[in-house]
Amino acid sequence: MPLSVAVAGASGYAGGELLRLLTAHPEFDVTTVTAFTNAGQPLIAAQPHLRSLAHLTLLETSPENLSGHDVVFLALPHGKSGEITAQLSDETLVVDCGADHRLTDEADWAAFYGGEFFGAWTYGMPELLHAGKTKQRDEIVGTRRIAVPGCNVTAISLGLAPGVEAGLVEVDDIVSVLAVGPSGAGKALKPHLLASEMLGSASVYGVGGTHRHIPETQQNLRLAGGTDVRLSFTPVLVPMARGILATTTARLAPGATEHDLRRAWELAYADEPFVTLLPEGEFPRVADTIGSNSCLVGLAVDEAAGRVIVVSALDNLGKGTAGAAVQSANIALGLPETLGLSTDGVAP
Repeated sequence: MPLSVAVAGASGYAGGELLRLLTAHPEFDVTTVTAFTNAGQPLIAAQPHLRSLAHLTLLETSPENLSGHDVVFLALPHGKSGEITAQLSDETLVVDCGADHRLTDEADWAAFYGGEFFGAWTYGMPELLHAGKTKQRDEIVGTRRIAVPGCNVTAISLGLAPGVEAGLVEVDDIVSVLAVGPSGAGKALKPHLLASEMLGSASVYGVGGTHRHIPETQQNLRLAGGTDVRLSFTPVLVPMARGILATTTARLAPGATEHDLRRAWELAYADEPFVTLLPEGEFPRVADTIGSNSCLVGLAVDEAAGRVIVVSALDNLGKGTAGAAVQSANIALGLPETLGLSTDGVAP
């Protein structure tokens, strides 16, 4: 018998992608969808591509409307999930795609988000290497509270963690520049995200160490074995609807060779269904990840600069959010990890 599912924030980009994946999942039955400002409207008015869910109406996002389900997915702005989750049953699997339960350090939350700190949940990045070569997947099995990672965080962490865990890169001088699509900012009207402002242009944001994904990325690289992690992080808004291309560099550890590096990444991801290290000399394109739960990684060494260069690509709404949520839910529930998910992108 399928598990009953509620999706909060169903009128947004992440909520819409969650629903698209859930409609194809054989073990999930979406029975409730909620929103804030769009409450009362038919779901089809907000998500016209989801014809199979045209019978659903967006309810108000409240603990009462979300209670009583086997699984609840939250696709809400930061500060909104935490107000609701404490009132949901401990038996319900709750998967939060927002930021409210990602950070373990209250000081980081205060510095980058502000407001009430709701505490960390089990982190939903199964492939994340821990020091000692265990993976985050082990922590997800059987849990009933999952915090889905930030999309930029996923691109950088999966790109660099194998080198950190293997001790092949220095973590005190990491530089990451990310080309990102505007869907990561949500559907709320923002003048700089209008097509007339974006087409034929590119612009930076979150400059100077202010982006909220910085402490989460540092937290992940510390789990992989890094100490004194220092990250310069600059996202660049580009005119593609969705996707992330992250170019991350770090100094090589003394004695590290390109052979050592490639071997570390190969070992880390050899058995992973959704993370692929590309052959030597090949680098990923965002277009090849759209609509999938794949993260593609390319690796090179700049001998003159003494740095490793890692290029990772993913769909910010797929592997960066909704796909990661479904993947982690599968693991928590004891279902096949790949159920309802695809490694195939959409052909351009």
